[in-house]
Amino acid sequence: MLTVCAISVLAGILADVVHEGLGHATTALLIGVNSGVLSTVAWSSAVDSRLVAAAGTLANLAAAAILWIALRGATGASVRWRFFLLISTAFNLFGGTGYFFFSGVTDFGDWAVVIAGLPAHWAWRTLLVVAGLMMYFGAALAVGRGLVRYVGAARDDVRRLRRLTLVPYFAATLIMCAGGIMNPIGIQLVWESALPGAAGADSGLLWLRHCIPERILPGRASDGIGRNYSWIAVAAALALVFIFVLGRGITIHRQSG
Repeated sequence: MLTVCAISVLAGILADVVHEGLGHATTALLIGVNSGVLSTVAWSSAVDSRLVAAAGTLANLAAAAILWIALRGATGASVRWRFFLLISTAFNLFGGTGYFFFSGVTDFGDWAVVIAGLPAHWAWRTLLVVAGLMMYFGAALAVGRGLVRYVGAARDDVRRLRRLTLVPYFAATLIMCAGGIMNPIGIQLVWESALPGAAGADSGLLWLRHCIPERILPGRASDGIGRNYSWIAVAAALALVFIFVLGRGITIHRQSG
């Protein structure tokens, strides 16, 4: 279980860095923003735009597609690597599709910025809610099938499926909240961003095992994810950096010339 937790922490950190760093921050710098502060819960700069707001979600969805392709091709990889690819896909998929629904319901967050000021505002919010629900459910089905087919967790092995879904859910929630506590904007972002971004967005892990079709069978047998101290050590080291370095915020400047 400790290795499953470590892998989940790494996957959660990856999804967050993709969203805030590769999505928001990189896009902002590419369109000409001179500098900004990157943390685990936000990218903050003097200039904002619809493109920058949308970029975090789009980066998560692009990363999920790449990770899924890598997972399908990882036939010779260890079960630990396959689980890492699978749970990383899950966090990116859930974070991406869940954000549509979240912003549509609350009129808050990235996609609220994207649709702000557009005509027929309620129609746009409704579209976000409906599209978000449909895409999120599709993401949950894909992740559930991947657990069986690529990680080797049999559909009737309820105990193992619970461990491979509940441990990642709570691990990601804890690392995101811990990483958000010292953010430079304020503690309110833990409740407004970090907690919804993990406990809310990843909630599909709590129920997806009930939606796995009976016809889905393990494509490769697996005896489980044994303890591996390399994964545990890397996760512990990067968690400290995530919490105490990125959590406090890093000022990034665009390179001129």
